[in-house]
Amino acid sequence: MQFAKRLQPLQTNVFADMDRAKAKARTAGQNIIDLSLGSSDLPASDRVIDAIAQSLSDPKTHGYLLFHGTQAFRQAAACWYTQKYGIQVDPETEVLTLIGSQEGTAHLPLAVLNPGDFALLLDPGYPSHAGGVYLAGGQIYPMPLRAENGFLPVFEEIPLPVLAQSRMMVLSYPHNPTTAIAPLSFFQTAVDFCQRHNLVLVHDFPYADLVFEDVAVPSILQADPEKSVSIEFFTLSKSYNMGGFRIGYAIGNANLIRALRQVKAAVDFNQYQGILNGAIAALSGSQEGVKAAVEIFRQRRDAFVKALHRIGWEVPTPSATMYVWAKLPEPWAQDSINFCTYLVETTGVAASPGAGFGKSGEGYVRFALVHDPEVLEMAVEKISPVMSK
Repeated sequence: MQFAKRLQPLQTNVFADMDRAKAKARTAGQNIIDLSLGSSDLPASDRVIDAIAQSLSDPKTHGYLLFHGTQAFRQAAACWYTQKYGIQVDPETEVLTLIGSQEGTAHLPLAVLNPGDFALLLDPGYPSHAGGVYLAGGQIYPMPLRAENGFLPVFEEIPLPVLAQSRMMVLSYPHNPTTAIAPLSFFQTAVDFCQRHNLVLVHDFPYADLVFEDVAVPSILQADPEKSVSIEFFTLSKSYNMGGFRIGYAIGNANLIRALRQVKAAVDFNQYQGILNGAIAALSGSQEGVKAAVEIFRQRRDAFVKALHRIGWEVPTPSATMYVWAKLPEPWAQDSINFCTYLVETTGVAASPGAGFGKSGEGYVRFALVHDPEVLEMAVEKISPVMSK
């Protein structure tokens, strides 16, 4: 039996690799404290659950859901966006419902790239960004993110021959895994760069609300209000704790939305109408629950960082996201995969190796703040002996 060559680059995945390591550790008797996956442990709000529950008894919600059936959700998403960022959005032509934002970032390359075209991706970056390019037959040019540059790419470093073959650039700030924030001036530079080089500018924006400091976290469309080259992806997984419900959306250039819709139509319809009703309740109702969730993650961040500092692991305090991006000490400095494997096998604490997010992620490890402070502090106690190894 032969399989398509496009599967070759997809043989490894940071989350799948750690899942196997966790399973092996459980079999060996370890109690796992899982800090490897950024899946919120907080519940969706009662308002969201009630809207979904009420939908279940309505037989009109039980059938296939096509594009026009998502109108109320698209209107809610457009309204939420305009209220937050002050930019008008047409819900009919500039919004598309998605089965999580990952569906959009993985499928958009099918609409933009021809085989052999380059996509400019952040390195390190979220794995599905690369996966979608590979499935489209594209090539990847990794834009290295360095601490000395605030984990922002330097566009001038992109070789001209690569740029000539490039069709899209993918950004994502606040950034997973480095937790970096990009200012509006950076996005304005990125928009100008993409306009000059005829590139589609993609911004994956799952952590729009998960910000702890009093800093502005801009939307890419604030730098491109005419939506000339840009498309932005949103999810309800982080802000509203709806990861398992798989609901997200795209906002942006009408032609890009139309092209992504064409790809989506060939792959699926939409998720259950009741989930969209819950998402409408989330976007349209009080946002106090979002603020409460941010405060919970702030407390977790503070407890975890303080505990790491106590054992001598000096890590920066992140301003956003639900992660801590920690530079590995010696002797693990260039061996993040073995560090994370050894850590879960010997202590039960699971983290994500930086190398799993790209070559430039080597030397780091990502911890997800998906447990209460006392559990996070317990995890650090377990980590401490490994640090002195």
